[in-house]
Amino acid sequence: MSTTPAATPLLIACALGIERLALRTGRDRGGADGPVTVLRTGMGPKAAERAVARALAGPELSGAAVLATGFCAGLAPGMHPGDLVVAEETRDPRGVTPCVGTDLLVKELVRALPGRTVHTGPLTGSEHVVRGHERSDLLATGAIAVDMESAATLHSAVRAGSRPVAAVRVVVDAPEHELVRIGTVRGGISAFRVLRSVLPAFFEWHRSLLLPRR
Repeated sequence: MSTTPAATPLLIACALGIERLALRTGRDRGGADGPVTVLRTGMGPKAAERAVARALAGPELSGAAVLATGFCAGLAPGMHPGDLVVAEETRDPRGVTPCVGTDLLVKELVRALPGRTVHTGPLTGSEHVVRGHERSDLLATGAIAVDMESAATLHSAVRAGSRPVAAVRVVVDAPEHELVRIGTVRGGISAFRVLRSVLPAFFEWHRSLLLPRR
């Protein structure tokens, strides 16, 4: 028997404990229509790929929509900590994964976080923290931001079965605002507060997937 649209769960994947804490704090405010799982994958693409594949192999999440989130490094000049990045696609050496519902996510994030800048474009993956000249090299490929888990998360998700996927990240450092360690300076605190407020937009994205298609 196939999963009915109304039963489609949502899997939100992040890498770090501080990211999961922000999401759980936000979730306490409520707003979800259906089953939602927040998964901490651990750092790095391999950890993300394994954790997501394992989660989607279970019957409860086999048909889940998947949204990757957490912090990222902005690549473009003028980006600031606390800016939002909505991926049009994620990229890594294995290829490109298109994202679903980018326009809706932008609309809902603007509504949930008035005054915050929302960037859209390709989100690229890396196996390590990107600094210095590596930023400009990645920017030259057309990517606007980089993180270590989103591309692997979405690749793993679509490999496990056809499903809607998306990625939303909060800029924690940028070319003019590099951080040494998340959470120790103002930029990290700003990004945490923004991540704490994104769930209403995620729930609206998920809700839109449940609507009948015309």
